[in-house]
Amino acid sequence: MRLYLASRSPRRRELLHQIGIDFDTVVFRDGLRADSETDETPMPGENPVSYVERVARAKAIHGLKIVEERRLPMRPVLSADTTLEFEGEIIGKPVDMADAAAILRRLSGRTHRVLTGVAIDHQGRSEYLLSTSEVRFRHIDDEEIRHYVMSGEPMDKAGAYGIQGRAGMFVEHLSGSYTGVMGLPVCETGELLKRLGFRPL
Repeated sequence: MRLYLASRSPRRRELLHQIGIDFDTVVFRDGLRADSETDETPMPGENPVSYVERVARAKAIHGLKIVEERRLPMRPVLSADTTLEFEGEIIGKPVDMADAAAILRRLSGRTHRVLTGVAIDHQGRSEYLLSTSEVRFRHIDDEEIRHYVMSGEPMDKAGAYGIQGRAGMFVEHLSGSYTGVMGLPVCETGELLKRLGFRPL
């Protein structure tokens, strides 16, 4: 089985390799030339669950459009989006180091939810699932936050941390999917592929 991964995330690439799925990457433009179809800006009043589904589905649809435009072999297009919900608010990627530090201070000693939506488009079918995990951080002091932010690790991650990296030592409790918090829930993704008739193993 081979598919297209509509994501730049190195964590998602690692996780697909981990479960033996071969793929080619469909890359979206970013920066000033970013594709408007995959804009991750929350809409006014949009709740985190609706937001993560909208973005994940939009990435799959746009990925399929790119495959068709380039006349590439037709295969399933898989995409995902991860966001963090804290006190009902969507917490995305930090805009700068000061923002990363502020996010981590808010999460310190508290519980938040990590939502990862996974979407697959293939031959006119669209499948979607949501993985929800609860993560509780221990108290993180300002010196720890400063060192972590200076490492650069928080800068491209929703909620300003990567559970598979140095921030793993902040996690006091996790209920849900560890790989979902990383960015791709592998158990659920395998089930989603089976719905389309593909068996990863």
